[in-house]
Amino acid sequence: MYKESTNVVVKHLINRLRDVRTASNEFRLTIEEISRMIVAEALADFPTITTNINTWQGPLDVEMLEVQKIVLVPILRAGEPMLTGILQTLPYARSGFLAMKRDEQTSLSKLFYENIPDNLEDKTVLLLDPMVATGGSLIDGIDYLKGIGAKRIISLNILGSPFGVQKVQEAHPDVDIYIAQIDERLDENNYIRPGLGDAGDRAFNTK
Repeated sequence: MYKESTNVVVKHLINRLRDVRTASNEFRLTIEEISRMIVAEALADFPTITTNINTWQGPLDVEMLEVQKIVLVPILRAGEPMLTGILQTLPYARSGFLAMKRDEQTSLSKLFYENIPDNLEDKTVLLLDPMVATGGSLIDGIDYLKGIGAKRIISLNILGSPFGVQKVQEAHPDVDIYIAQIDERLDENNYIRPGLGDAGDRAFNTK
């Protein structure tokens, strides 16, 4: 299943990302903001537990997300602002990291670093990848997480192409995809059009 956001505020923020005048710091902050909105949609039906808290009127039993069951895994480096944003909402969620690099000639991705918490079998892994162009990096990330025991994976994404989203669905139909925007197409160089450029370069002011 995939769900593209219909929130007009999310669409507004996506277009802020597209604007070449948006500086790197604002770019990162905008990704953080979109990520918090997308994770709210993705976890709308997530299990809660009854927790006793102290309020201004005394003790109160309330329903809270079972954050201990959530693991956040960004695909670095572009996924780092997504992690930063979501941790502001879920500061006690555990985190892991996957670092991949795309070969510009073949458009294939290569994993060169990983650091993932143990015992994923009873956890929900939120895989954070801003761009779903061909879908290759996301598919490789899901393959890896399933290979080390992840049973439930939710993909959170900022921008994608119809081709990339379809490829991920075909490879992993059990993974739910929550994405802010699906653009028109891929070009001959496998870049999303109209897109917003390289998310990692724009977030960290590199080329």
